[in-house]
Amino acid sequence: MKTSLVNKYNIPGPRYTSYPTVPYWDEAAFSSEDWQKSVVKSFNESNSEEGISIYIHLPFCEALCTFCACHKRITKQHSVETPYLESVLQEMDLYLKLFNEKPKLKELHLGGGTPTFFSPANLKKLLEGLFEKVDIAENQEFSFEGHPNNTTKEHLQTLFDLGFTRCSFGVQDYDPIVQKAINRIQPFENVKNVTEWAREIGYKSISHDLVFGLPHQTWEKMKHSIHRTLELKPDRLAFYSYAHVPWIKGVGQRGFDENDLPSGEEKRKLYENGKQLLEDLGYIEVGMDHFSLEHDDLYQSLKSGDIHRNFMGYSSSKTQLMIGLGMSAISDSWYAFAQNEKSVDEYQKRVAEGKIPVFRGHILNEEDLKIRQHILNLMCRLETSWDVQTEFPELENAIANLKEMEADGLIEIEKNHIKITEKGRAFTRNVAMTFDLRMLRNKPETRIFSMTV
Repeated sequence: MKTSLVNKYNIPGPRYTSYPTVPYWDEAAFSSEDWQKSVVKSFNESNSEEGISIYIHLPFCEALCTFCACHKRITKQHSVETPYLESVLQEMDLYLKLFNEKPKLKELHLGGGTPTFFSPANLKKLLEGLFEKVDIAENQEFSFEGHPNNTTKEHLQTLFDLGFTRCSFGVQDYDPIVQKAINRIQPFENVKNVTEWAREIGYKSISHDLVFGLPHQTWEKMKHSIHRTLELKPDRLAFYSYAHVPWIKGVGQRGFDENDLPSGEEKRKLYENGKQLLEDLGYIEVGMDHFSLEHDDLYQSLKSGDIHRNFMGYSSSKTQLMIGLGMSAISDSWYAFAQNEKSVDEYQKRVAEGKIPVFRGHILNEEDLKIRQHILNLMCRLETSWDVQTEFPELENAIANLKEMEADGLIEIEKNHIKITEKGRAFTRNVAMTFDLRMLRNKPETRIFSMTV
């Protein structure tokens, strides 16, 4: 890829797991009451047909990985497990009071933090407590994130017996110098063990995460990590850009100097070379930063047009309502977003008071809903169409920006339709930004997003 394009389009931009993106939520116009009304509306519209999704945030980690921007609490005290899980189940009870029928659980994801910080017995107690409150949908998708250093065969067997068929493991990079810089010392043997155990137990989809743009990373190191990963042939791969956001409070990105990071051009080389190598080895790019083998549900959902993207990333199916449980978890009713309290103590305090523990959010207006669909189309299917007369007057400005991208070969425009080209895949975030009216109207004075390259 030409260096001039990298330099031209390497700007701060959102990853678009939502629209509007969190910095542009209208928090002043948000209330917990309005959020609950939107949940009821969405539930009534979609539960009987689609079911709902639940994301459970399990925030504890025994050590701080300095590349991570997730909300977490670092502790080695496992006494925190039981009271936290009790709060999660109490929070679910608060949502159940809103519904006139039992939720039909279609998707469930355990994220963190480190879900496998929790003992298998405590995870079983949590999930059995949750399953008592819902009906399980047919062809459900249950998945969890595991740390290769502390995921045991018992973890894998326990969750499999409870209906989990997908798991993902954070690899990041196998080079010892890179691992030291990000405080994630993780031998290949540990990843090999958990991957082979999961396959032996019967998990239908195993995913590994690789990150490019980490400190001290070179193409030779990245190539080594990809080849080592391919020895284990995971069904899916997340191959995504390191988001360097040290200005965000609570992010521990201090294990290295800014000069240790690859330049924009070097980082793009890591992506382009890595993508080519993955494709040469049989992986197909599915959405932004995600690859899978042809048999995997994620690729099949791309072919069928059912692929979806939300705060949990890409999914092979969708539900209109996603409830986030736990500290800092984000929920999505399609008509609104809401985020829970970001500290464990405040989260548990609010739940104990019998209050749904959201502290901020956004109610989408008519324009938001239209823009959201366009951006979702671009992120999932690399194309979208619009109606100039009935949608939004500022679209002409967006089209003007798109014309420049068209000249650079990143997109194709035909009347009221846009399609991202193969060359433009790497700049999907940039294309989506041209539709982001909230950001275009209120460009940030300070940097709030990671770089798109």
